[in-house]
Amino acid sequence: MKNIYCILWTGILWLTSCSNASQPNDPIPQHETFTITSNQVGEDRIINVWTPENYTTSSDSLPVMYMADGGIKEDFPHIANTLAKLIREKKIKPLILVGIENTQRRRDLTGFTEVEKDKEIAPVVGGSEKFRAFINDELFPEINKRYRTTNEKSIIGESASGLFVMETFFLTPEMFDNYIAFDPSLWWNNHYLVRTAKEHLAKFPANEKRLWFAGSNAEDIFPYTKELANTFKTENSANLKWNYSDEPKEKHNTIFRVTKEKAIIWTLNEAK
Repeated sequence: MKNIYCILWTGILWLTSCSNASQPNDPIPQHETFTITSNQVGEDRIINVWTPENYTTSSDSLPVMYMADGGIKEDFPHIANTLAKLIREKKIKPLILVGIENTQRRRDLTGFTEVEKDKEIAPVVGGSEKFRAFINDELFPEINKRYRTTNEKSIIGESASGLFVMETFFLTPEMFDNYIAFDPSLWWNNHYLVRTAKEHLAKFPANEKRLWFAGSNAEDIFPYTKELANTFKTENSANLKWNYSDEPKEKHNTIFRVTKEKAIIWTLNEAK
């Protein structure tokens, strides 16, 4: 019984926090900000965009990485600074980062749930389908209009945002080429994504996708990230390159920063 209460409390902390990885004060990099009016989610959304140093002096088109938790007071500075460092060190090729600032995080990043306890955590949950439609139908075209972009797209997220990354990977894998999820909260809706993984992989698109995901020592997360890794092993999908990073020494609020560089390097260097 004690373990059940611990898991429930971890879930409450997960859903009521904005982003565990944002606690340190990261320097705010030079960036652009604009507002887009979304019909899909019925509100204005603030978008932050970071471009690498040579973007303004070259005519190259670049791949794009998208992220929820993308506000200036969220994870956007952290990831932008990390990308800048890796590009300077020539560990990855230049790319553009697009951060989506949160309004109702628990609404946007969670899918449908049949679990009553899930529904009690926030006034509105289960809005990920509309949030995904906003990204695909409204944000993608706006970014392509404003910036020089290639067709290659990545998405990165942790915790609730990691759940959204994994849900997008399984439900609409064609949206992105590369998926990165740190400690994704796969317990949502009675670990629906893990339970249905084989079903979704059987309908996977023919073009190659890349997935990197990691699990900390969080008791409500690592059993499902490990189970999912085992599913990938048994299914052995030819059109999927994946890597699972088991991080039992890390906590839910440390895994993002500890593993971010190796996640990005592996994923983007696998992208050919």
